Amino acid sequence: MIYEIRTYQIAPGSLAEVEKRFGDAYQYRKKYSELTAFLHTEVGPLNEIVHIWGYRDLADRARVRGEASKETNWPPKIQEFIRQMRSEIVVPFAFIPEPHPGRMGPVYELRYYTIKPGTLPDLAKGWESKIAERSKLSPIVFAGGVEFGRANGFVHIWAYSSMDNRMQVRDDARKKGVWPPPGGGDRLITQENKILLP
Repeated sequence: MIYEIRTYQIAPGSLAEVEKRFGDAYQYRKKYSELTAFLHTEVGPLNEIVHIWGYRDLADRARVRGEASKETNWPPKIQEFIRQMRSEIVVPFAFIPEPHPGRMGPVYELRYYTIKPGTLPDLAKGWESKIAERSKLSPIVFAGGVEFGRANGFVHIWAYSSMDNRMQVRDDARKKGVWPPPGGGDRLITQENKILLP
């Protein structure tokens, strides 16, 4: 599987209308492939929507998008609100459970890291050694390397029941030595995060 993470920066004050129009149009799109997630930023870069689509591979993505583009009601009529668009293709780590539509949060943290070239395999090994224990504290929604998009990118998404729960989980993970995995800091070039809500 691959996942396309599409991030749209939208006009201030337009979120409710964008979500409505997207939802209306999605009724026509979902027969081709279902959304894995549709979220908006609460903390971090404001006025962003993030939608995630799963595909078997790049050929499946091209086929689905080609078929969906023939729909008169897709894409959603939100172009007037879009200020910037970004799309990234991410290959998930094999040891992370496949994400499925549904609620796990309702608070989600999406983290983007730029890592040193060639270090993703070692980073994945470190994660694999610790993820089972870390996931007992809060569920991992998604984690993988960026194949197309930001060079040397790594993305992970976590679910929390609240912002307070996020702080508690992160504190507990550090105190128990469950997280972060070993060697991660040595591989990092940049880090950023955003808090998302459905």
